Amino acid sequence: MKAEHTRPDFGFVRVAAAVPPLKVADLDFNLRQILAFARRADEEGAQVVVFPELSLTSYTAGDLFHQHLLLDQAVESLLEIAEASAGLRPLLIVGFPLAAEGNLFNTAAVISAGTIHGLVPKTYIPGYKEYYEERWFAASRDLVAREVTIGNRRVPIGTDLLFRAREVPNLVIGVEICEDLWGPLPPSSFQVLHGAHLIANLSASNELVGKADYRRSLVAQQSARGICAYIYASCGVGESTQDVVFGGHAMVAEDGALLGESRRFARDGDLLVTDVDIEHLRLDRERTTSFGDSVHAFPAMAWRTVDVDVPPYAGPPLRRVVDPTPFIPTDDAERNRRTEEVISIQTSGLATRLSHSGIDHLVVGLSGGLDSTLALLVAVRAFDALDLPRTQIFAFTMPGFGTSSRTRGNAERLAHACGVSLETIDITDGCLQQFRDIGHDRAVQDVTFENVQARYRTMILMNKANQLRALVLGTGDLSEIALGWNTFNGDHMSHYNVNAGVPKTLVRYLVGWVAAQPRFADARPVLDDVLNTPISPELLPGDRPGTVFQKTEEIIGPYELHDFFLYHFARWASRPAKIQQLAEHAFAGRYDAGTIRTWLRLFVTRFFANQWKRSVMPDGPKVGSVALSPRGDWRMPSDAEVALWLQDLA
Repeated sequence: MKAEHTRPDFGFVRVAAAVPPLKVADLDFNLRQILAFARRADEEGAQVVVFPELSLTSYTAGDLFHQHLLLDQAVESLLEIAEASAGLRPLLIVGFPLAAEGNLFNTAAVISAGTIHGLVPKTYIPGYKEYYEERWFAASRDLVAREVTIGNRRVPIGTDLLFRAREVPNLVIGVEICEDLWGPLPPSSFQVLHGAHLIANLSASNELVGKADYRRSLVAQQSARGICAYIYASCGVGESTQDVVFGGHAMVAEDGALLGESRRFARDGDLLVTDVDIEHLRLDRERTTSFGDSVHAFPAMAWRTVDVDVPPYAGPPLRRVVDPTPFIPTDDAERNRRTEEVISIQTSGLATRLSHSGIDHLVVGLSGGLDSTLALLVAVRAFDALDLPRTQIFAFTMPGFGTSSRTRGNAERLAHACGVSLETIDITDGCLQQFRDIGHDRAVQDVTFENVQARYRTMILMNKANQLRALVLGTGDLSEIALGWNTFNGDHMSHYNVNAGVPKTLVRYLVGWVAAQPRFADARPVLDDVLNTPISPELLPGDRPGTVFQKTEEIIGPYELHDFFLYHFARWASRPAKIQQLAEHAFAGRYDAGTIRTWLRLFVTRFFANQWKRSVMPDGPKVGSVALSPRGDWRMPSDAEVALWLQDLA
């Protein structure tokens, strides 16, 4: 029976950061704009909408904040928003000035379903450089009351408020205002430790050269430290330009990643809508043990939780970018930096292993395929770093029944271009002898036929390593390890596997990147041909001798899909039904839902069935956020049942 989806939204919450066009001290105009943007957000399915700091009055009202005409009208406008919210779905978070206890407080109001649920005053009041807020506003610490009267209703107020959605499981919202984020101890740091997964920041941050980059960094880093989603909405061009200019910068970040940002300096304002993944955040918090430990680093605080009305998630379709290649950054500069770092990690790991062992010779099986090519390139870099002659890298081509002339030729040309030692050992006769020894008919080209070749090649490499006092360099990549697409005690085994943390899609990119480096200019033609050669184990002979007959992706499916599945399954512990939805969004127009489901079922089945191989995999460096070493990130029983995960896709 198919498992019931208790969380059909898969943890997604649709949020919006609104930057409406405003006018200084024109509350009627501002009210209309706020409600117009609230309706737009409603139409787009937003569940939470954050408006800028003091958006009802404008931030730059100056000494007009001491005019009670303005303050009284702000309260009236707030009540109108509350009344209008009865006909709107989203939770609205709006900034306004509140007069209370003989002070004025820069405040955020949390509103939905016709109710003002709570008020959060600003904690840190800037009074430096171009900021004069201390002239008008008191800090939250100056507030004594826990409730104030708005209209005819008592409303909770304080920085100790968290807002919990009644109808959206696990959605808890914290609120801070502008400068609060700039302080060394932002209120949101305490809010997340006490359960908030979503932080709203109502801001008024003026534009200076380079300041937008700094804001991005602050928002992204706070979302990373707090393992939270962070909505930031700053006021726009309608503010006074007497001394400064405001650009209307809005952003949404999640766990260190910027999901989206607004158009700055937009005269008609902007509305940024995206989906955040609360389920991802919960998972990261659960397994990041230091996150929970942080609660004990500060004095205990008493928190009040206010239940608020937030509508259920309206999607799909998803309103967020889902990267189809999660292991390869889309930004060119970041991709180049990441590539250099990955190869440097591989190189350093191998160099350290060689140095520590006192061994200065290396043995590698060179097939002419992507994985062994990358392993050889890393080996060359490691030997160069250790000032060892490249001739002490011994590459072996071991042609068998399915070896093509193309891959064999590429292996030979690559070894020559890299200046390493090369030897060819034909495994055909040795495998035929093993068939005779075990009584296997060579005409039966089954798994025995294939694995005898794989294990015989590994035996040769191990024996050669003894003979040469060398280490055997592993070549199998992370994708093959996940799928179990390797032969136990065959290509599964080595002394050190530099590719253990590198998925196939990244292997391909790394080889291409190395091919473009000047130091490997002599190898560029052969590397380009390796990149254009179909991925194949080359264990079965085809109808045309010397050609690539077996094509891996026709047998087990596209690696770009499997790497996508692996990332979301291992990095985020996403259930298969959620991975299916994400993949349909990421690969829209390239793979239909049925194709994705077919290969996802195969991925899940093979992943569970091949854990026993991963449990005894050799050492190798972790290079990214996903690794499957039993001594590192991944500990899974070899006899775990797959039924529940397959039912999720039924």
